[in-house]
Amino acid sequence: MFDTTRTIGRAPGAIAGLVAAGAALASAEVVGALLSRASAAPLLAVGDAVVDLTPQPVKQFAVDTFGTADKIALFVGMGVILAGAAALLGAGAARRRWIGHVGIAAFAAVGLAAALTRPGSGILDTLPTLTGAAVCGAVLLWLLGVASRPATAPPEGEQTAPEEPAEKQSPGFDRRRFTLLAGAAVAASAGAGTAARLLSSSGAGAGLVREDVTLPRPASAAVPVPIGADLEIDGLASFFTPNEDFYRIDTALSIPRVDASTWSLRVHGLGAREGVYTYADLLARDDLVERDITLACVSNPVGGEYVGNARWVGVPLAALLEEAGVRPPADGGPADQLVSRSDDGMTIGTPVADVMDGRDALIAIGMNGQPLPYDHGFPARMVVPGLYGYVSACKWIVDIELTTFDAFDAYWVPRGWSARGPIKTHSRIDTPRERADVAAGTVTIAGVAWAQNTGIDRVEVRVDDGEWRQATLAEEDTADTWRQWVHEWDAGPGEHRISVRATDRAGRTQTADRAAVAPDGATGHHTIEVVVS
Repeated sequence: MFDTTRTIGRAPGAIAGLVAAGAALASAEVVGALLSRASAAPLLAVGDAVVDLTPQPVKQFAVDTFGTADKIALFVGMGVILAGAAALLGAGAARRRWIGHVGIAAFAAVGLAAALTRPGSGILDTLPTLTGAAVCGAVLLWLLGVASRPATAPPEGEQTAPEEPAEKQSPGFDRRRFTLLAGAAVAASAGAGTAARLLSSSGAGAGLVREDVTLPRPASAAVPVPIGADLEIDGLASFFTPNEDFYRIDTALSIPRVDASTWSLRVHGLGAREGVYTYADLLARDDLVERDITLACVSNPVGGEYVGNARWVGVPLAALLEEAGVRPPADGGPADQLVSRSDDGMTIGTPVADVMDGRDALIAIGMNGQPLPYDHGFPARMVVPGLYGYVSACKWIVDIELTTFDAFDAYWVPRGWSARGPIKTHSRIDTPRERADVAAGTVTIAGVAWAQNTGIDRVEVRVDDGEWRQATLAEEDTADTWRQWVHEWDAGPGEHRISVRATDRAGRTQTADRAAVAPDGATGHHTIEVVVS
């Protein structure tokens, strides 16, 4: 038994609390990785709960402020809060051990609640948190016990540090021994946490991982990209967005590592015969198609970068629905909403009419000539041209249920977003950049415009309050892809304001009225200011 009567200073207690918290998180990650339940580790489980409970304006603020680094910002914020709480807990436990027990129990309760309320959770999801709590308590008591033991006398002839004032002394506190043991615990925790993350990210134990997959040749290849579709102008987004640069906006704090050998997609629900498709089934289908499709996020502000163009390989979604006997509402089908579910529990609602109206809606298995990247949905995801991702682009998809909009609200609807999300016609200036300093004379203004499933018909540029002047459009690949444009401007010295607007093939011209991204996408003209010298 540790001597709990000896006084311990708050500083070593706070350090003990921090070290114990780190050991708890590391051990929880190890157990989660070994059980293939990385998302049940308390930090991820609580983070997921925070994401779900955060009000929509706060989420949008995070996206606007941190962009695709919003998840990193969340983890940093949680880490700061956890570190502060752990230090206070340790300092309190240094004087009264029961404070440590109560605090650890409280944190364990939060972790368990978060883990057990995740979709598809089970009893095994409690083990990471319970293990972490046990390790936290053991390390905390161990280090506090070390700090309460008498220091050994220094060897004969060795100088000792001047005595501190009595009120600052921690009687019996052997700083050197405490520091060495705490450092060893930190190193062990760091090593265990790193090993757990490597184990989780490697897909260890999975029967079929992305790196083992060779995509088959699609029965229907994409049309060749026309010469002149990519203007190849410095500063202008390339026609195809590389996988590593493609935007990622989702709620997954830990990217699911799905075993494609055991993965399956279930199709069922209102007016549908149940069908189950394995990954091997999709690869072997004779109706695989290859299509160029631009995706856009509803969180994309005017002029934003949450849009990208890729070449996708997949199975026509309409074909899977027709095999299940599904009819669109216009033909008497009872279901008007298709609810797709992700491996991580996310639900996304898509209008049945939109995926069965002839557009190239896909269950995609390939992206830019490769199997889907893990962070973009491996082994399969949904891709629907003309709809924002929050109502169509379900990653890591495992289930498709036919239902109605009246019967079910998908994840984003109760959080303030529209149930249906058709993409709005948009355009963006890529070059010059905001507040760029350019030389007088001919200045190249270039960018992209998109109106998926409709096509871009015209792009116009205006400088200051002048007339709208028509830009030159690049060749069009398909109506489902963005279209580059360019305008040569005879620039005079001074500060100038440049705006752009697009008109789609249905005759709809971008409105100048500014609107926020919620509830169904931003509106307004992208406008930049430049300095001409």
